[in-house]
Amino acid sequence: MGQIVLVRHGQASFGARDYDQLSELGTEQSRRLGAWMAEHGWRFDRVVTGRLRRHRQTAEACCAALPAPAAEHWRADAGFDEYDHEDVLRRSRPEFAEPGAIRAHLEAADDPQRAFRQVFDAAMRRWMGGAHDGDYRESWPAFRMRCVGALAALARDAAPEDNIVVFTSGGAIATVVQDLLGLPDEKVATLTWSLVNSSATKLLYGRGRLTLSTLNGHAHLERAGQSQFITYR
Repeated sequence: MGQIVLVRHGQASFGARDYDQLSELGTEQSRRLGAWMAEHGWRFDRVVTGRLRRHRQTAEACCAALPAPAAEHWRADAGFDEYDHEDVLRRSRPEFAEPGAIRAHLEAADDPQRAFRQVFDAAMRRWMGGAHDGDYRESWPAFRMRCVGALAALARDAAPEDNIVVFTSGGAIATVVQDLLGLPDEKVATLTWSLVNSSATKLLYGRGRLTLSTLNGHAHLERAGQSQFITYR
């Protein structure tokens, strides 16, 4: 059988003006993943990334420690892009359309992480509820279809025993896992919150089937013995 490893990007720049780039910790998380993979004999025939900067940066930091495939075996696939979280937030809270409004709201909170989760959970419920699909640049059904379709196409076009690594985001990973396990929509947000930055989720494919092998693996961070390496945003 072949395998597809879905890697969530390293920690991005949460709270900064430009979220779509790795923090120093995010780069280190990605580097540690690559070193752990190399130590345990992981090899990849193909590298796929979403189109976001944090996806590519994670891939480059991780694969620098691996015998990575040549450039012609790397490609970007828009199907593995994350949903537009800013659009999801703004449609739920129109006041967040003002530049810097979200950042100001979080800075004023006693617990910015908790405040963000409360706001974001409400925004996700609205997005996934189905009553406002026309409000969004990309509705929840369209996003789900895009991610599931990208994974199915990747497995369909792969050689029978290829090892492929995909660098993407938590929402995309949670969505394809939801499809594989038959989980209800409301579990996607919960699953997304649990995915560790730079974690690896392994899928097996063959005979027209895709199955989940491991979820949210982050042994490369746990063995460091330092809790600051394990992040979720």
